[in-house]
Amino acid sequence: MTSSTETAGTAGTAKAAGAAGAAGAAGTTLAELERRAAARRDRPSYGHDALIACDRVVRIFTTDGVEVQALQGLDLLVQEGELMALVGASGSGKSTLMNILAGLDVPTAGSAKVAGCDLLSMGPKERLRYRRDVVGFVWQQTARNLLPYLTAIQNITLPMQLRGGIGKRERAARAESLLTMLDIEQCRDRRPQQLSGGQQQRVAIAVALANTPSVLLADEPTGELDSATGEQVFAAFRRANEELGTSIVIVTHDQAVANEVRRTVAIRDGRTSSEVLRRTEVDAATGQESQVAREYAMLDRAGRLQLPADHTRALGMEHRVLLELEQDHIGVWPDAHGTREKTDGPAQDGPAQEASAEE
Repeated sequence: MTSSTETAGTAGTAKAAGAAGAAGAAGTTLAELERRAAARRDRPSYGHDALIACDRVVRIFTTDGVEVQALQGLDLLVQEGELMALVGASGSGKSTLMNILAGLDVPTAGSAKVAGCDLLSMGPKERLRYRRDVVGFVWQQTARNLLPYLTAIQNITLPMQLRGGIGKRERAARAESLLTMLDIEQCRDRRPQQLSGGQQQRVAIAVALANTPSVLLADEPTGELDSATGEQVFAAFRRANEELGTSIVIVTHDQAVANEVRRTVAIRDGRTSSEVLRRTEVDAATGQESQVAREYAMLDRAGRLQLPADHTRALGMEHRVLLELEQDHIGVWPDAHGTREKTDGPAQDGPAQEASAEE
């Protein structure tokens, strides 16, 4: 369970900041205030250049009068052409987020846009068109991805046929090209029960790509496969990303898959908590390539971030911390006096503790 600590400055710092703010406000002219307001209005909106933009997304489920917050103000940006992974414990909210992005669920509050489509304001017809044209989806369970009475090529051409506007020859050519790209031409005339698990998932990827979607979403696509077959399926995702330019978001528990993408975002307690960025560096002396990974804490739009529990425990940080703005960083320290609110009770251990620096 995640325990929460609220960040707070010292009383002296707060008073000094208040005095400085009052002095600044006294010397600010109306023209200056108008200039600032105009500059703020002219700023681009959050995620204006992203393919996927989730802004403070909330999803609340109600069961027998009990409310459960699956997403608690989640922020996420995904750029066009990106191949990324979402990781998190069961119940963290990652599958809820995927269902929202797939158009299968609607957020309770916040904003979610994919390729210019507003997922909160779409009607039933727009949502159906969105699922056909904008996103493709690959489920973990292979049986959910393919119709058992159709062959591989028939499964692939079906989405194009339902969409309409494409001739029979063009549909067949598109399906053949996808089978070739994913190295499953031999599966062309086989039904799902005649295919291995890995072949079924690669055919499912071809089905999801049939209508040239902007985004391909995959929920644990290697979860029912052995490691060798999982590598083949991930290679198919990578090929689709590189050759077609399709943006791909994969939810996974498989660390091997998470390590293969350049960006891995962790979700904890309904919010994005950390992000790992990987890049390839070349040694100037030897010419040898090596992969460098760097983990970052995620700072959301409200100014909140989650501090790793091992960091806070090592320094005895509980309930409140001290902040100080330096020239190039923000310093965070344990409460110097070690004061604790007796009414709070003992701190609870958890995967992370949350520090809040609200605007």
